[in-house]
Amino acid sequence: MRTEKEQYLLLKALDAFNRKIVVISEEYRILAFAGIEGNGYKTSPLGKHCYETFFDRSNPCDKCPVKKVIISGEPALRDISSDNLSKQKRACLYAYPVAIDDGNNVVAVVKMEFPALDGLEEELRQANRFLYNLLQSACDGVMAADSMGKIVVFNDAAAEVTGYSVEWALEHLNIVNVYEDGIAKDIMRKLRSDSYGGKGKLKKYRIKARGKSGKIIPISLYASIIYDEEGNEAGSIGFFHDLRERIHIQKKLEETQLQLIQSEKMASLGKLAAGVAHQLNNPLGGITLYTKLMLEDYDLEDNAKEDLYRIIKDAQRCRDTVKELLEFSRQTRHFMKPININHAIDRTLFLIENQTLFHNITVHKNKAPFIPLVMADSQQLGHVFINIIINAAQSMDGAGTITITTKESAAKDRVLIEIKDSGAGISPENLKHIFEPFYTTKEEGKGTGLGLSVVYGIIENHGGSISAKSVIGRGSTFNIELPITRETEKGAEHADLT
Repeated sequence: MRTEKEQYLLLKALDAFNRKIVVISEEYRILAFAGIEGNGYKTSPLGKHCYETFFDRSNPCDKCPVKKVIISGEPALRDISSDNLSKQKRACLYAYPVAIDDGNNVVAVVKMEFPALDGLEEELRQANRFLYNLLQSACDGVMAADSMGKIVVFNDAAAEVTGYSVEWALEHLNIVNVYEDGIAKDIMRKLRSDSYGGKGKLKKYRIKARGKSGKIIPISLYASIIYDEEGNEAGSIGFFHDLRERIHIQKKLEETQLQLIQSEKMASLGKLAAGVAHQLNNPLGGITLYTKLMLEDYDLEDNAKEDLYRIIKDAQRCRDTVKELLEFSRQTRHFMKPININHAIDRTLFLIENQTLFHNITVHKNKAPFIPLVMADSQQLGHVFINIIINAAQSMDGAGTITITTKESAAKDRVLIEIKDSGAGISPENLKHIFEPFYTTKEEGKGTGLGLSVVYGIIENHGGSISAKSVIGRGSTFNIELPITRETEKGAEHADLT
């Protein structure tokens, strides 16, 4: 127990210290104080609530350290990470428990201020602002979570990619919900391993994140474990980049590369085909001519006549192949003029719809009533449509539905033609090769493998494009795009519209 002199000297020392020291009861009432005289208080603050006296509040402050001391009985420090404290509020930085045993078991708290904090607090605020601006200016998404998975850092780029607002993510989001099921655990397993960039690190890991709407987003992730002073896991932080645009560009590049390879292959084989076709035409003509002469000049047995007719038939099949080779090599003459695609399709259907193959096939026509003209060779386009439509009929074994749609592109620079069937479909493996020369899935003797390659060459020669998609058992769809002609009205008057 201190003497009266010791108590007197301590009180003098506190007053000389010139810093606020306040004793607060459990009810937040001021029991004693030092260093607050002459600070504008008209009446003594004794017995009044500290939050009313110092801050003109009707209830205790949200981050008051007194609350923590009353609950835990341990010294407490006010959380100032997001505060812009005035000098007056700095009196509430620290709180310590003081036991007063007067029979009522009253617990009080001493709240103190230290002058050395002035510069430290400002440095801390500046550091926090710099860190916040650094994270927000990052081009990639940044997320950090505590050891329980609760998001504690979530920048604007992360919000843009995932669709979550920063406020909602910090309040409600758990790191587990950012990835597909089981992915978060797999990431932590890899982070704890030495095999993925070193223990506690994960470099350039491609995974799929889940956005707010449930949409799956491919990302490239760099992640690290955050350790505390004792080396225990305190959380994790990840930097991720949205890969959707990159994947889209890569896909387009691959498609362009395939088209270039296909074009080069067509050009090389076209030259070869032209030479072969011209070399074959003369001997085939001789075979056909002399076979017919034998049939006319000699009285042959029926078996011999059958053999000669077979020769003529096979020679004719060879000539048809030569004709396709010439079409493929684009050595035939092209007569380009403005053409109405709807009329070209109607003309094609008129030629083939009465064939036996089409008796049990229904053709639906969804044609745009006012379709722009395209510059094309009508005979060449007829060959394209006949080839695709007959292939469709054969894939349905002569029974099913063919739907033909024409329309103008959204950019109004192309005419779009879609030919869809309800046939057996084409396997993914075969679909990759259908435009390649001499590739066929038909039985031997029933196809040359040149039909669709010729179609591809014709469309390409017209400045257009053709593609196909198919599902086994559900049919195939061919999509053709042709550029709209920029001919004048005078040129359009001579268009092939009939």
